[in-house]
Amino acid sequence: MYNVPDQTGRHLVVTGANSGTGKEATARLAAAGARVTMAVRSLEKGEAARAELLARVPGADLRLRRIDLADFASVRAFAEGILADGEQIDTLVNNAGVMIPPKRIETVDGYELQFQSNFLGPFLLTNLLLPRLLEAPKPRVATMSSGTADFGSIHFRDLQFERRYSAPRAYAQSKLADLLMSLRLAELSETRGWGLLSTAAHPGYTRTNLQTAGRNLARGDAKQLQPSSRTLLPSQGVEQGAEPLLFAAADPGAVQGGYYGPSRMALVGPTHRAQIPRSARGRDLPASLWAVAAELTGVDAQTTLGSATASK
Repeated sequence: MYNVPDQTGRHLVVTGANSGTGKEATARLAAAGARVTMAVRSLEKGEAARAELLARVPGADLRLRRIDLADFASVRAFAEGILADGEQIDTLVNNAGVMIPPKRIETVDGYELQFQSNFLGPFLLTNLLLPRLLEAPKPRVATMSSGTADFGSIHFRDLQFERRYSAPRAYAQSKLADLLMSLRLAELSETRGWGLLSTAAHPGYTRTNLQTAGRNLARGDAKQLQPSSRTLLPSQGVEQGAEPLLFAAADPGAVQGGYYGPSRMALVGPTHRAQIPRSARGRDLPASLWAVAAELTGVDAQTTLGSATASK
């Protein structure tokens, strides 16, 4: 099992910290001495997860805050609240997401659910917290992508899949967008001298509630799918599956723009540095997507990032 380096004195914000890889990452970061803000959509489920984690890691410093990445107002309220506390933020872990709902669902902001929950929401959150992150001695943003990003593409003419919806294709687009966001953030940090480390990870085929939670949206109680440990492809438990994200978020060996995942068939096994897929190698693709996301979220990237630089 991967040993998380000492995180004493560091404050990390982890989205989706109440289940799956987010919950496992939170437990091991806290065990390494970190103070962790658990950013969760359901406070009830968050409280239950926090109680479990405190039983696992007695004395862990865990704070709970609500955020719904599918609601820009909620993301802004979360950011305003945590910034108002005045605490240093050392690392943001963009982990939360939704996977393959059975039909196209629009958010309150009018965007396709997977694109907003998995990408636009984290993009907005990252930009809003960036000024505070840049005040930290060694700031870092780690973003969870997916192996499905290899098969994704950015449909600039129909980002919301309004013409012909495909849940798997929309999911692949959203996770490719996460990877492109991390690459663009790394590029901006390097060119502007921020000293912020931007990394990405994918969990391979890790058995979590992600595989069923999205598919259960819009299903009645009697039709709810249950998580299963039986898979056709090689798969692994959350303990191993969270390790690429932990490496990306906490390891001193992680590099700028690095992408980390399982080493065996990109599905299971110890963490290694993964190759950036062909789908993400377009020269202008990260910058183009970043500009579109800034327009869609109402975040003026140049203004926000310029003020972040001035505050450092």
